[in-house]
Amino acid sequence: MREGAARSVAETHLSIVVFLGEHAYKFRKHVRFPFADLSTAGARERDCYREVELNRRLAPDVYLGVAQLRLAGDDVAAGGPVEHAVVMRRLPEECRLATIVAAGATTSAAGDAIDAVAERLAAFHATAERSPSITEDASPTAVAAALDDNVTEMAPLIDRLGDPGVFARVVELARRFVAGRSPLFALRCRNGDICDGHGDLQADDVYCCPDGVRILDCLQIDDRLRHVDIASDVAFLAMDVEVRGEPAAAELFVERYEAHAGQELPPALLDYYIATRALVRAKVGCIRHDQGGDAATGVAQYLELARRHLERSRVRLVVVGGLPGSGKSTLAHMIAERIGARVLRTDELRRVPPSPAGPGERYRPDAVRAVYESMFAAARSGLEMGTSVVVDATFAAEERRAHAVEVARACHAEAALVHCVVDDDVAERRLAARSRHGTSLSEADVEVRRSMASGEAPWPAGCDVDTGESPEVSLERALEVLERRS
Repeated sequence: MREGAARSVAETHLSIVVFLGEHAYKFRKHVRFPFADLSTAGARERDCYREVELNRRLAPDVYLGVAQLRLAGDDVAAGGPVEHAVVMRRLPEECRLATIVAAGATTSAAGDAIDAVAERLAAFHATAERSPSITEDASPTAVAAALDDNVTEMAPLIDRLGDPGVFARVVELARRFVAGRSPLFALRCRNGDICDGHGDLQADDVYCCPDGVRILDCLQIDDRLRHVDIASDVAFLAMDVEVRGEPAAAELFVERYEAHAGQELPPALLDYYIATRALVRAKVGCIRHDQGGDAATGVAQYLELARRHLERSRVRLVVVGGLPGSGKSTLAHMIAERIGARVLRTDELRRVPPSPAGPGERYRPDAVRAVYESMFAAARSGLEMGTSVVVDATFAAEERRAHAVEVARACHAEAALVHCVVDDDVAERRLAARSRHGTSLSEADVEVRRSMASGEAPWPAGCDVDTGESPEVSLERALEVLERRS
């Protein structure tokens, strides 16, 4: 009941809904798609009963049953064809979440409604059916297959309504994310985050009534499409609210859901699911256009939203290196803050027990090698979980930079090498000041810098960033390096 629900008739790509008084009658279209076959009367009947059964989980008093209706036509006297329709109680338009948010996303009424929906969804997810077979439908292999199916179904449609260039970028980024995040999807499965969910959460189908929240129109055409990570369900509604021009309301919904569910959803995973849910809606928009629906189906808008979230979820390994006093640690933390990354610093790792206690022992070749190996292992774990990582070390040896790039490649993450450089006199003043204050974890002094300078290998694959100017200028130059490596 999405398109024109205030009118007497509404239409989706699979159904036609007729509103009569206090009731709504939902008929299936005679259609067949790769993801839904409603081409026979038996299939349409089964789908009606399945819709009632599943939607009573979240709106038991709305789904009244299934009616048999004889259609008018030339053969009425001979019995006439029989179709089935889902019979529903019609809910007030003013209770619709889409209406409430459109009236003012920052109002207390909207905030209360969003919180109520988040609480209801979190409670539903907590008790929703779980099983090994349900979990398997959101395994790393299944997630990759679902993306490929969606892309395959949409590719022939996109030329008419969307930008093929944006679509290609969306596909590239989505496939890259999935390819390197198998450990993340597997962890979600092991943690019990996969359930028989809703599968098609949209603000038009959510009602905040005085006596409680009703969530309608779950996905019943294919159980596998409803067996999802809870983050995927949350992402669908967040996407739908955002695409309506209310990103703050979408963020509030995610925040309130996490509070009620008692867990934080991985940000990059949420971005991925928001993007793929937008891709689904873009596909539906193309189908509706081909069925004679409104040409202004928002396909381009959905694609742009998908691209934006996938750009935000890009997983990156940024190598920030340079001689002591080059400003690499300051720049590494600024980059990490800007892109939402974790910083791994050898100066910190070499002091983690059971590392050697004395400075002389900490810098033996085998101890240095062990610190770098520990850093790369931690970096790989972060990348596989969808977290970008900034590694902060001198990286004087070319083989260590090559190792970092190989870690990124293995995780299908982007790699960027930033070589911090500065005039010797500036670096030495920094080192002298650091020594006086005694607050730095680094034990390198002016003599160490001079000694290392002669042994630093060239950075042919990296980009030099002069840190002699303001930190803000250095940051912007480093970010330019990251974008060139995308």
